[in-house]
Amino acid sequence: MGSIFCKCLKATIVASVFLILMGCNYSSKSAVNAVASEQIKRSAWLAYWDLDAGEKDLQKMGDKLNKLSYFGAYFDKNDCLFIPKELSDKRMELKKKKEKYETYLTFVNDKQNLDGSVVVKDIEVLRRLFSDETSMEKHIDEIITLTLQGGYDGIEIDYEKIWKDEKVGQSFLKFTDKLYETALKNNLKLRLVLEPSAPFSSSEFSKGPEYVVMLYNLYGLHSAPGPKANKEFIQKMLKRMETLPGEKTVAFSTGGCLWGDNGEKRFLTEVEAKTLAVTYGVETRRDEESQCVVFDYKDMGVTYQVWYADVKTLNYWIAISKEQGVNSISLWRFGGNVDINKIL
Repeated sequence: MGSIFCKCLKATIVASVFLILMGCNYSSKSAVNAVASEQIKRSAWLAYWDLDAGEKDLQKMGDKLNKLSYFGAYFDKNDCLFIPKELSDKRMELKKKKEKYETYLTFVNDKQNLDGSVVVKDIEVLRRLFSDETSMEKHIDEIITLTLQGGYDGIEIDYEKIWKDEKVGQSFLKFTDKLYETALKNNLKLRLVLEPSAPFSSSEFSKGPEYVVMLYNLYGLHSAPGPKANKEFIQKMLKRMETLPGEKTVAFSTGGCLWGDNGEKRFLTEVEAKTLAVTYGVETRRDEESQCVVFDYKDMGVTYQVWYADVKTLNYWIAISKEQGVNSISLWRFGGNVDINKIL
């Protein structure tokens, strides 16, 4: 009897532990499922150099879009901000229609030279503007004024290469704190676009702004052929992003890139990539880790390789983000996308 009792007791304990573990596992799965079932928040950029094609994508997206960023305002030869006329005109045109999404004006640290050429991602202009309190506050006032004049809901700051200089990076954090306070006083929202190299774990990132992290520079003009993002890269970045305060958004890139064995490299829209594949009659393949479409072709003795994202690629990337609890995505950019309306 004692032996039987012990066996029964042991069986009861094992069963109880099993039920407890099952309960924990169920709770864990429930939490994951809750995140996965949350609705995706979608935003996208409309670039001043591709407005007609961008507007077509905007119309395709319809009610799926939550936020639209007008890209963008940059600096003239005197370090003063200006908005390209074509972008301002498009803003006035679209504003007359019933917008069901929030609108943002994007500010970038591109700089126009005296000869009309443009320096992209110029950190020198930021070094000058962040040099003292007076200069910084003047810059903030310019940003607020342009945003209010355009009737936007918020400001988006996309200053890049700033983390290559520690002093500029620290000044940027101070600048964003001041900008956020001033934006709030003017009933404006603030989005901060960060490069993957940004120090997300810095305690000086303030809670309040929305942080948008670019997840699309794994391969590109700086590298050999490959995808702009893949599963490992996305998962790694999402893990690093966990230390950022407040609302977090991941930015994925539409289109892709072309590499020639003669050294040529350039970005392509999805439409341009598909047109090349059809023109040269080549077969495409899908990369497993990134779900990007890949193909090779030859022209005038030069071998080219193309990697690009279609809606299947984008939805795959979005699903990875959802699995790790990030449901807000931003697309760089509208223009030249085939089935953008089928985005998750």
